[in-house]
Amino acid sequence: MRWTFKSNITAEQIDLDAIIVPITKIQAVEGGISAAWDPLLKQLAESRLFDGTPNRSFIWPESIGGRTRLFIFVGCPEGILTSEQLRLLAAQAVKAALKSGIDSAAIRIPSTMVSLTDEQASLDAAQALTEGCILGSYRKPHYKRDASGGTKVEEILYYIEEDLKPEWIAGWNEGMSQGAAIGEATCLARDLTNLPGNMLLPEDLAQRALQLAKRHDFEAQVLDEEGILEKGMGGLLAVGKGSVHPPRMIVIRYQGRETWDDVIGLVGKGITFDTGGVSLKRTPGMENMISDMGGAATVLGVMEALGRIRPKANVIMVIPSAENVMSGSAYKPGDIITTLSGRTIEVLNTDAEGRIVLADGITYAKQLGATRLIDVATLTGAVVSALGDIATGAVTNDEPFLQELIASSRRAGEKIWQLPSYPEFWDKLKSDVADIRNQTGREGGTITGGLFVGTFADGLPWIHFDIAGTAFLSKERGVDPKGATGVLVRTLIDWICRQAQDVLD
Repeated sequence: MRWTFKSNITAEQIDLDAIIVPITKIQAVEGGISAAWDPLLKQLAESRLFDGTPNRSFIWPESIGGRTRLFIFVGCPEGILTSEQLRLLAAQAVKAALKSGIDSAAIRIPSTMVSLTDEQASLDAAQALTEGCILGSYRKPHYKRDASGGTKVEEILYYIEEDLKPEWIAGWNEGMSQGAAIGEATCLARDLTNLPGNMLLPEDLAQRALQLAKRHDFEAQVLDEEGILEKGMGGLLAVGKGSVHPPRMIVIRYQGRETWDDVIGLVGKGITFDTGGVSLKRTPGMENMISDMGGAATVLGVMEALGRIRPKANVIMVIPSAENVMSGSAYKPGDIITTLSGRTIEVLNTDAEGRIVLADGITYAKQLGATRLIDVATLTGAVVSALGDIATGAVTNDEPFLQELIASSRRAGEKIWQLPSYPEFWDKLKSDVADIRNQTGREGGTITGGLFVGTFADGLPWIHFDIAGTAFLSKERGVDPKGATGVLVRTLIDWICRQAQDVLD
């Protein structure tokens, strides 16, 4: 998409396919938009075709000088708007535009926009609206022989009828740029997660990461099976040895500060397909296991956004990637694995493989300098039982650390729910024959699965996000499409950028 902003112009001066106008219920009934539109809006409200209800839209064609363009009226909440409400408003508008087959649109910005946002800043409003436009226009890739890619909105113009101060316009332009970076990074994560398993093997995921690193001039490293064996990454090696497609350990380094300290470690689970291995999953729903690398997609999306925004922060991204399939060489229940940390794992269920590869990923991130750790993983079915596809589950060893991320999630419009990490849950991980076991039973499965990973943090500040329910949806909701969502890209970027700002302050 191309993004521009203009002030001191009216709809009559705009030569695009559609004009998108946010309308509240009060404005629909009582007027206040313009002398030209108020009578029409009142008539639409009286006939119950459109009354400004949020999440509803109405399209009105109009001919001007022999050319027909569309007015898209979009329902807008009353009063002070949050960034999430602006994001949803933009997504609703662009979806209506796509259904109309147009490729360019202008969005009318009320003159009161600054005072109508919680953040009281044009930057935040522009960022939220731009994210919403991109997220709402996302279409899942398909492979139908005779179908086209469909219409795309190629150009968005934001306009306001009043003249504005230069600092307001500067903030808006910065917000557009930042929103575009974050929105497109989220869509990158969606595209990766939506790829079929035969099109995204561990080697393919590694190549995608190297391309991203080259695009943004990041340092990157990929360990193949020989390098993984040489390092002693027994967890990743064990999970990957059942497949003819060998595992990879993927690393990207972003240095936004002069010294390599206060390093944020992002570790994403990269199981490109998961059959459960010897502990075979049931057939129904197994096709959705293409999403078992959703954590890897999230952290790659974050790195894409970092490459465009360039905050003053240091980040090391680590993805342990493998296929978990069944063969004569696959690891088995009862096996004992020695990880990179030196800890041994008793394998009780080969379908609890994500925590095993993350163990090596966490340790490697520490070796590469991480001082705070965040892992993102489609880890357990138990989190779906607890939180459905609505919220991401979280466990931590550092409460203030997690609260910072939860605050960012609220700004980003994503939901995180903290789960307890009482000592009794840690005790469930004890094994009679090894340092730790990879399954503790059904009770508290999301918590113990997360705490298994946290064991390898060795006391460093650490957060685990279980996105098994939120990474892949069965139907469209809000700004998220059916399929991959790119969950937590927006949250993590918000947090990293605010950490960088704190350093500057």
